Amino acid sequence: MLSMHFTVQLLSQHLFYWKNPKEQKAIIIIILMAPIYAVDSFIGLLDIEGSKAFFMFLDAVKECYEALVIAKFMALMYSYLNISISKNIVPDGIKGREIHHSFPMTLFQPRTVRLDHHVLKLLKYWTWQFVVIRPACSLLMITLQVLGMYPSWLSWTFTIILNISVSLALYSLVVFYHVFDKELAPHKPLAKFMCIKGIVFFCFWQGVVLEILAAVGILKSHHFWLDVEHIEEAIQNVLVCMEMVVFSVLQQYAYHVAPYSGDAESKMKLKKNEVIVVHNQEGDTACVVALLPVVLGRLDHGFVNPQRSFCSWFCKSELAIALPSPTRLK
Repeated sequence: MLSMHFTVQLLSQHLFYWKNPKEQKAIIIIILMAPIYAVDSFIGLLDIEGSKAFFMFLDAVKECYEALVIAKFMALMYSYLNISISKNIVPDGIKGREIHHSFPMTLFQPRTVRLDHHVLKLLKYWTWQFVVIRPACSLLMITLQVLGMYPSWLSWTFTIILNISVSLALYSLVVFYHVFDKELAPHKPLAKFMCIKGIVFFCFWQGVVLEILAAVGILKSHHFWLDVEHIEEAIQNVLVCMEMVVFSVLQQYAYHVAPYSGDAESKMKLKKNEVIVVHNQEGDTACVVALLPVVLGRLDHGFVNPQRSFCSWFCKSELAIALPSPTRLK
């Protein structure tokens, strides 16, 4: 519930300041990752005695959404730099940048390539291939598990395929960030990415630790209706539910709505030592206003008498704070 609360709060802010649909659609998909993981784990706790196929399905939901989030994060980075693959838009300041590949990518790509539309399209495909491969593998794994045709060697085969796929997707993100780290710095891409990778990191490694504890006999089952695997799943789900609350809070900072809300909030606050006092022509009213750019802009557009014209306009506006004549400032 807490994870949902913080996420809905951030989501509603982005919907209220809906200024850049391309970027904010990607952000909404990304920030929904935490509550989806939390809800998925909570469902696992409701049926603690579920079958192996049931828990495999729950894991598949999380991992498939992870694949979508990685692809959307790359799309968000492209949008920050005004790159559009579909419209064939690549800013001139970006073209020609060098990308240095490392092993084992040098087996398939030149060590150094110049950035152009083709290379950017290739990086995009490297992220989206995981979006396709992950659900396909999950569907096959669940089907084979239900049919009882899921031997251990096949499990290792799927594991290797998925690890290669996700590594390629993450590699494209790292390469792109390495080339444009200075241009992306104002958008805090590292904080945004850590919110994504942190969720995956904790889910994966705490699962590994639980398996080790069960293998060495530290984690045991003291109930005849539960085996060790069910206890592992239950502990994992409890930990995920708790961690998603933390990541939902961190997303409030990483994906803050400020870049889209502008200075709306700051404009509504009267700051100390930033006050203008003006009088109307009759001298019976004083208008006290904040030093707002939108207001000061009125003084720069050809007024013959700035003070009188400004007062005449502003005292009639809804932003003015009218004070009775006994309290006027002279």
